[in-house]
Amino acid sequence: MPDTVKTSPVTLEEYGAMDMATRRQLWIDISDISEEQFDAHMATEKAREAIVPKVGSVAPDFVADVLGDNRKRTGEKIRLSDLRGKPVAIAFGSYT
Repeated sequence: MPDTVKTSPVTLEEYGAMDMATRRQLWIDISDISEEQFDAHMATEKAREAIVPKVGSVAPDFVADVLGDNRKRTGEKIRLSDLRGKPVAIAFGSYT
């Protein structure tokens, strides 16, 4: 395995059995950021998560670009609220 590839010091089963305090310490031990930076990052993520719509709630309205068969923008835009009552699937990702 190349030197740039890091392997986890624990298995998924071990990680799943850890409490949050143990996971936090593991993250800090294997990270290249300080404990303060880690805590600040986690606080930011927690605040962000508080405003994310909950599963089963009405999706916020937005406008998206329509892609053609070639995965390029067609210039057409679509608003989610215009599709109310119709089945909608949304694939998030990068097509660039």
